[in-house]
Amino acid sequence: AGTDALVRALTPADAGAGGASPGQGTLVVIAVSIVFAIGGVLIGLQEEIVGLIPVLVILATRLGYDRVTAVAMSLGAAVLGGAFSPVNPFGVGVAQKLAELPLVSGWAIRLVALSVAVAIWIAGTVRHARGAWTAAAMPAAAATDASASAVAPSLAPSLAPSLAPASAIAPSLAPRHAVVLLLVLAAFATYVVGALRLDWGFDEMSALFLVLGIVAGLAGGLRVSGTAEAYVAGFRDMVGAAVLVGVARAIYLVLEQGRIVDTIVSGLLAPIAGLPATVAALGMLVVQTIVHVPVPSTSGQAVLTIPIVTPLADLMGLSRQVAVLAYQYGAGLADLFTPTNGALMAVLAGAGVRYGQWLRFVVPLFLLAMTVAAATIVVAVAIGVR
Repeated sequence: AGTDALVRALTPADAGAGGASPGQGTLVVIAVSIVFAIGGVLIGLQEEIVGLIPVLVILATRLGYDRVTAVAMSLGAAVLGGAFSPVNPFGVGVAQKLAELPLVSGWAIRLVALSVAVAIWIAGTVRHARGAWTAAAMPAAAATDASASAVAPSLAPSLAPSLAPASAIAPSLAPRHAVVLLLVLAAFATYVVGALRLDWGFDEMSALFLVLGIVAGLAGGLRVSGTAEAYVAGFRDMVGAAVLVGVARAIYLVLEQGRIVDTIVSGLLAPIAGLPATVAALGMLVVQTIVHVPVPSTSGQAVLTIPIVTPLADLMGLSRQVAVLAYQYGAGLADLFTPTNGALMAVLAGAGVRYGQWLRFVVPLFLLAMTVAAATIVVAVAIGVR
């Protein structure tokens, strides 16, 4: 949170806003969305995006787009890729193992659904981005001014020029701004190498970005006191999201340790036991979506629900693959909007996007993605996918 605030304050996010043509920006949005969707497909990419948000916001606003576009083409695309993935080890992989199905089985129908869903998401993101581009100059400057002013009032007057609204400074990147961006990219590259070769986790990522924030603050001219004050301002912006995620986690622990979640899941699934197979499968999709709100972990939800839904599927004559599809799509797509998803709330806070603002964008696309999921489940039941 502190590093995000520092990078946003030290880089003129609106420099060059509106300078690119819609066609040029569209290609960038499509390319970035595909890259992050692939990350979601392969490893369920989400938390790792938090450190990239400052760069993505700058990229989006320099193309003339808004901050929602930055979140949509990164976290949104990654969540969608993970939800429809045929190979995500933390989602469908765990569920198939618990359901005693061969890993990567049913990949063909999942791949078709993935292609359709990603195409819909990218089309929706591009449509929103083009709408934002038509009036990009003023909104981008206003968003940047608000971000900078959230930090600047608490800093010493001598530091005010460093955190002045971007509209009040030269639109091109100054050398110190370029240095800050290079530091962010270097930190992310370091984390990627560490994660791949040294098995780094969230502790190492936190330490790395703490160092990044300190070095970026000093390189940007904030000095020690200004860097510390900017960190505090960044933490303040994250308090609401952190409290929400913490309370949600506490509720989940109480429900889990008290064996209440099992009762809730069983109660939600009981009404669908006597329904026709196709309707019951769609009911499973709805139940899995609801359950993901208090259980925001996809792998945790698999461990919790798959041992319950697989015997139920056997009794109703449904294939276990269909039960896994319902879990995969319900839990995965719920990550697009559930406020208990820590990665989502952290990315929104880092990008300076209000939760309500995100909901206005994501709900229509979520409903379209759920339609694709429901259609896939209906087809899977009809053709007897195993």
